[in-house]
Amino acid sequence: MIRLSALFTILLLAGCSLHRPIKVQLSVDPPREYLEYQTVNEPGLSVDQWWLAFNDEHLNSLMTELFDQNLEMTQAIARLEQVEAAFKITRSAQSPVLAGGGSLSRSSQPGLADDFIGDSQQLSLAAGYELDLWGKLAAQSRAAELELSASRQEIQTLYLGLSARLTDFYFLAVEQRAQLALTEQSIASFADTLGRVENRYNLGLVPAVDMYQARQSLAGAQAARSLFEANLAEAEHAIAVLIGRYPERSPAGSLEQLPSAPELFAVGIPADLISQRPDLQAALRRVEAADSRVAAAIADRFPTISLSAGYGSLRQDVTAGLLKGEFWSLLGNLAMPIVDGGRRRAEVDRKEAALREAVAAYQQKVLSAFQEVEDALVNNYATEQRIKRLAETAQATSATLRLSTDRYLAGLVDYLPVLTAQRTDFDVNSRLLAARRQLLADRISLARSLGGAWMQAKMNSRLQIEKDKKQ
Repeated sequence: MIRLSALFTILLLAGCSLHRPIKVQLSVDPPREYLEYQTVNEPGLSVDQWWLAFNDEHLNSLMTELFDQNLEMTQAIARLEQVEAAFKITRSAQSPVLAGGGSLSRSSQPGLADDFIGDSQQLSLAAGYELDLWGKLAAQSRAAELELSASRQEIQTLYLGLSARLTDFYFLAVEQRAQLALTEQSIASFADTLGRVENRYNLGLVPAVDMYQARQSLAGAQAARSLFEANLAEAEHAIAVLIGRYPERSPAGSLEQLPSAPELFAVGIPADLISQRPDLQAALRRVEAADSRVAAAIADRFPTISLSAGYGSLRQDVTAGLLKGEFWSLLGNLAMPIVDGGRRRAEVDRKEAALREAVAAYQQKVLSAFQEVEDALVNNYATEQRIKRLAETAQATSATLRLSTDRYLAGLVDYLPVLTAQRTDFDVNSRLLAARRQLLADRISLARSLGGAWMQAKMNSRLQIEKDKKQ
């Protein structure tokens, strides 16, 4: 009667929850709309496969190569497979274990008359199972499953980051080609001006300092060309490595004109960002996994009951004759921690501290995600305004250069205004090209910060390809 009462008590306690899962709260309440959204009346472009908004077929083909051949993605998929295997290992603890065995032996022993030679044959099955009364095994399995889910979200985050990096490098290469074209135009202009100044110097119309200043301007433009060439090579090398090739110059194409920036992408409301960003979902899964580990640590402080059974058959020749038959066994084992020096209590404390760390990390990631969107919005707006002002300045510097050159050749002014106008015109047009590329980069940053759902389909396609390779 006492045994039945104890068993009933254990089963009753097992039905009670030893740990109540936490509810993760944000550290701040997000506003109804983004504070820096300047074009609230415009619907905005979709972030689904956002790079298509640039209408560049070569970029689209590079993106396909990126998703199929990038080695960072290959590494991430291998890590995912490791986590998936670890989950299966952890989950297996909830299932019964069945093992088979057999032995066959022949032995010889000395006897009074002759040596005795005997044969022995044995076949057996052994089974074991741990009763998960307190939910420890279930909690460990859930933690492993949540880690697997977090790893999948991290792969989607990698897709998002790689697509942004490739597009950024692609338009950086285009900008450097445009800068080179501008530099070549400036070099030709400076060389033409130098020829005119030298002619006037040879005629005794201008001092030698004018000729040296003209040569200085030409040399400065030629020096800038080397810098742009190096930047172009680095961008093209980076693109080649991203798509899994040896660093080369061909993958980036030959486009020399920066495209106009597309419209802003639809930003939605801040509350939606949490579900759109895979890195935030990964952080949330890791909070839930840490919570499950707390539950497993608490359950580990309670008794464990395991069952085992064995069954087999034996055939053995002995001195008295032939022995054969079947054998079986049943065993129940109860393990109850009594004194462990506080180890299990300390393990619970450690897991709870890890949970608090995971919660704070998740809350920090959410705040950083909001900041990234707000920063991207304000940068997009500021760069658009800077482009407008630089375009106006470029028109003015072009007119200034033209007038100052005409006045110098007419002998009305010295060479200093021409020198200043040449340098200013080149600098402003170069800054205008850089600003136009920066606006494209700001659009890319906004798309990356908004996340999306397109990465899941790309991930599933790549995982299926990897699975087919193994078969």
